[in-house]
Amino acid sequence: MISIKNLGKAYNQRIVLNIGELTINKGEIFGLVGNNGAGKTTLFRLILDLIRADRGEVISGELPVSKSEHWKAYTASYLDEGFLIDYLTPEEFFYFVGSTYNLTKRDVDDKLASFQGFFNGEVLGMHRKFIRDFSKGNKQKIGIVSALIIEPEVILLDEPFNGLDPTSQILLKRILVDFNKKYGTTIVISSHDLNHITEICQRIALMEKGAIIKDLQSDGNILAELESYFAADKVWEL
Repeated sequence: MISIKNLGKAYNQRIVLNIGELTINKGEIFGLVGNNGAGKTTLFRLILDLIRADRGEVISGELPVSKSEHWKAYTASYLDEGFLIDYLTPEEFFYFVGSTYNLTKRDVDDKLASFQGFFNGEVLGMHRKFIRDFSKGNKQKIGIVSALIIEPEVILLDEPFNGLDPTSQILLKRILVDFNKKYGTTIVISSHDLNHITEICQRIALMEKGAIIKDLQSDGNILAELESYFAADKVWEL
C-alpha cells in the first residue's frame, strides 16, 4: 500500500531520515517506535507530502505522493494540533472535514454517533465552545475522530495516545482494531507507549537516528525485545 525507496532528508547538513526500503502492507496496523529525534514525525510528513525529500520517494498505491494527488482521496491523518481549525466548534470542524469528502451533515452526524463513548459527553453539544478552548486530551480526540469519520483506506496517527486518560486510551485501542477489521484500513501509528503499540500493531519498525534498525513481527516476545533495546546500557541508581 505504501512503499518507500531510498528516502532521505537532511536539515542544515544533518541527516534526519535515511530509509533504504520499507513496505507497509494493505490492511496492516503498522507501528513506529523510537526515542525523540528518531525521525518518526519526519517520516509521517514525507508520506503525507508535507515536506519534500532530498532523495528517494514515497509511493502510495502505485504513484509517488510528490507527483500525484490520487492518494489524498483515500488517506487521512492527525499528527498534531496544527491539523485542527481551532476557531471552529467541534461540530463545525467535523462538518468541514466531511464536506471535503462529499459527506453531508447527516452523514457526519451518523458517523459521530459511534464515537459518543469515546467523547464521554465532553466534545459535542458544548454550546459554541471553540476547539481552542478544549483540553489537550479532547483536542486529541477531535483530531483523531476527524480522520476516522471519512473511513479512509489509509490513516496516519502520530502519538495518538498522548493526552488521553486511561479509559480513553483503552477505548482508542479498541476503536483502531475494530476499524481495521471492519474496513481493512491500513493504520500507521507512532507511540512512546510500548504497551499500547505492541498490543495493536501487527508489525513494528524501530527507528534510531533517522534509520529503521529493526522491522519486527508482532508476537509474544516483541514487548520484551523492545524494552530490552531501550533499556540497554542505561544505568539508574536510587
